Amino acid sequence: DSINAEYMGEDGTYRLFGNKCFISCGDHDWTDNIIHIVLARLPDAPPGTRGISLFLVPKYVVNADGTVSDKLNIITSGIESKMGIHGSATASLVYEDSVGYLIGRQNNGLNHMFTFMNFARIGTALQGLGTIEYAFQNSLPYCRDRMSLRALSGKKEPDQPADRIIYHPDVRRMLLIQKAFAEGGRSMVYEAAKLADKLMLADSDSKRNAIEDELGLLTPVLKGCLTEWSIEGAYYGQQVYGGHGYIQANGMEQIARDARISTLYEGTTGIQALDMIGRKILTTKPPMKLQVKYAKRILRFCASNLSDPKMSPYARKLGRLTVRWLWLSARILAVAARDREMVGSASYDFLMYSGYIMMAFHWARMAAVAQAKVGKATGPDRDFYTAKIQTAEFYYAYLLPRADAHAKAALTGSKVMLQMKEENFICDADR
Repeated sequence: DSINAEYMGEDGTYRLFGNKCFISCGDHDWTDNIIHIVLARLPDAPPGTRGISLFLVPKYVVNADGTVSDKLNIITSGIESKMGIHGSATASLVYEDSVGYLIGRQNNGLNHMFTFMNFARIGTALQGLGTIEYAFQNSLPYCRDRMSLRALSGKKEPDQPADRIIYHPDVRRMLLIQKAFAEGGRSMVYEAAKLADKLMLADSDSKRNAIEDELGLLTPVLKGCLTEWSIEGAYYGQQVYGGHGYIQANGMEQIARDARISTLYEGTTGIQALDMIGRKILTTKPPMKLQVKYAKRILRFCASNLSDPKMSPYARKLGRLTVRWLWLSARILAVAARDREMVGSASYDFLMYSGYIMMAFHWARMAAVAQAKVGKATGPDRDFYTAKIQTAEFYYAYLLPRADAHAKAALTGSKVMLQMKEENFICDADR
């Protein structure tokens, strides 16, 4: 992508020249007009990202009298052939003397764009969550209907030729992973949505800035982790179907194909990881300021639940991992002072560790509410709270231990990543 802009002066508009690719729904006939938000460089702009401005560019220019021109302002040069999301017209666009309108200040476009991108990243996290839920909703009915083999502990349905596969532990494992990620992820997204609502209603800059900081810490975790977990959820959706998950007739392969884009949209997982460890942890003033605030919130919850015999197992494990989360940041910060590549080497595993800790916090809170209510509940309500408690137990026993592996991997250092010579990635006998 490369877009340049020129100021026309008289009417305050600009003219844009260049091309862009991978524009989701970049051209379609669903609406009478399409408004594009475009980053471009002015002729006298400073080099690098400090010289990028943000522009509003319509498909059709709106005239001064409110009528819409019938002349194309943007040319569609092609529609991408993609792995999935075939319902989205992903377009390549050409800007040739295209009319644009400056958004915000010149040369501050990247900062302005982050206002759009942060909400788009939360939207992509929601897409990942939807994928997990969709895969789970398709997996569960199949597992409750499909018969194969007998349960290892003995026949569960002796009047049938085989037991339904939902009795098999490995099938339960896959369903519970989907359920834990879907319900835990939904709670995480609700927290972000609540902050977004508070941001819209904030009545002072200080309140707005504080909420933006809190939401900013959550955003790369939501976008990075929920989309990675969505691919895992889609994978298990195919697995429980066996060979029937690979064919088009059941739709599970479409979920897997459509899920894949979410880790690429609005910055890949690697970009989210660098944003998390770089902008949200190490370079805040003071370093780790946002993380410490969030960690204190977790630790207060843990302290208040240590005396509860039903909640203390959650509180002890979550408290230990939260302290380790802070120690991990401090350790990376110390090593990065003499080896800057440490940040990039540790970023992915640090992001995933953060995600597992945050989801563990949400599951502990849900377990606390469920424990308080299940005793007096009856019927479907009791089943609901019981399922919440059991899913929380599964998350803590089976999924949360992954965090330990990510912590160890994050501290391996840059040497093991960078020591291999480029030409040795493949050994060519003729070289």
